[in-house]
Amino acid sequence: MAAADLRDELNCSICLNVYEDPVMLRCGHNFCSTCMGNLLSSQEGSGGYSCPVCRMWFEERPALQRNIALRNIAERFQSSHPEEEPGAILCTYCINSSTPAFKTCVHCEASMCEGHVKMHNKSPEHVLIEPTTDLENRKCSKHKKILEYYCCKDSVCICVSCRLDGPHKGHKVESVRDAFAKKREKLSKILEGLSSQKVEARRRIQALLGHKDKVKRKAATFNKTVTKLFRDVHKKLEALEVRILNEGRRQEDEATNSVTDLIRHLEAEIDEFSKKITMAEKLYDIKDPLSLLEDNGTNKEVYEDLKGTTREGNDVKDLHEGPTFKSLLKGLFDIVNQVRLDTLQTDLELDANTAGKSMRVSKDLKTVTSTEISNNYPTTPRRFSINQVLSKARFSSGRHYWEVLTSKTGNWRIGVTYGSIDTKGDQSAIGNNGKSWCLRRYHNKYSVMHGENEIDVMQTFSSHNFGVYLDYEGGLLSFYERSDPVRHIHTFHTTFTEPLHAAFLLTDGFVKIVTMPY
Repeated sequence: MAAADLRDELNCSICLNVYEDPVMLRCGHNFCSTCMGNLLSSQEGSGGYSCPVCRMWFEERPALQRNIALRNIAERFQSSHPEEEPGAILCTYCINSSTPAFKTCVHCEASMCEGHVKMHNKSPEHVLIEPTTDLENRKCSKHKKILEYYCCKDSVCICVSCRLDGPHKGHKVESVRDAFAKKREKLSKILEGLSSQKVEARRRIQALLGHKDKVKRKAATFNKTVTKLFRDVHKKLEALEVRILNEGRRQEDEATNSVTDLIRHLEAEIDEFSKKITMAEKLYDIKDPLSLLEDNGTNKEVYEDLKGTTREGNDVKDLHEGPTFKSLLKGLFDIVNQVRLDTLQTDLELDANTAGKSMRVSKDLKTVTSTEISNNYPTTPRRFSINQVLSKARFSSGRHYWEVLTSKTGNWRIGVTYGSIDTKGDQSAIGNNGKSWCLRRYHNKYSVMHGENEIDVMQTFSSHNFGVYLDYEGGLLSFYERSDPVRHIHTFHTTFTEPLHAAFLLTDGFVKIVTMPY
């Protein structure tokens, strides 16, 4: 029996597919277990049940008996004769079975299974391709011949007539097979490159995910540090508040006590005045002139008591706000200064012994200015031959931050450098070598420099105040514009191997290390 006929015998009459777990009614007809179960459920409430094939009637829901032998036959058939997909291409030569095609011969215009392919003609004109029923696109539309050649000039496939007598005569041609091999070779290289790029993209994703995790960890550490910092500041502020308020209360008590003492003394004096007034009134009431004028002991005593009875001056204390507020401000300064020392703020001073001849360092060692005349600084081994100066401080660990104010015009560089940088020649300029990193302003254009690399950054800035952040162990050097809000300019990522100095180069103008307002 042909496979198609056997499939018909094994098809369920409900779903029209090969049986799955077949069951049998008493009438002898078989159905899929699920199909029959759903059908009987749909017939409930109709007064009875019936077979969908022979219409045999059952008053009660019939018991379903599994047909094991039929199930085994159906499963074996399914494994050896998989169901054809819609539009599947079958072997032209397998007349008695539906065998899927393995290849199609363009020359023979026939599709073949693996067995017939092995017996097929192996001559070059018999080109085998993936199974297809559309062979018209394999032939020349003009000559109706097989497209055997590829025109390299026009990038089209052509037949032998096109090559010999047609518009492609004299053009460089290749066999389709050779052109196909070359095309595949090119595609292989492209795929190899794309695969490499895909691997690189995945590597970058992993690196970015790692960076993301690193940022999260740094943010968590930063948040803990800030929380602890504010907790410590709150404690110090509370202690300062208690101290200043206690000082205010002490002065208040001292002032109010002095007033109370003076009032008590004046009240005693008032009592004394009352007694003296009584004595004076008695004298005043004497009518006899001689008696009043006689200088006897009583009169003399009264006159003496009336002299010098009032206190001179006003010994009253007051609340002295000025010194108290001074103590408050000093306490606040000490707290903030301690925070500065405990976190990032770095108090920089310029090393005048490194400054070039045409620049002048201020007395406070905070400002460097370009000059047209020599500064007459003494010659030292560490002095630069160009207009460049280093900081006294050097950094071999930790995190540091400082700010500089630049002139509105002029050309300058700010950054860091190893102390071992050369001091002579143009290569000693920060950013021109592998030992230094800088932010550069040149003719109102900004860039960052390190070694032979220069990268343009934002062209305009609203502020002339710039911040520099150095994380030595983290290998980070960042530049910021101190605007509102602060703008990040650029970050260098590297590994520092020597102690670093802050460095400043001037062609004209000035650069000033900003001292924080606290």
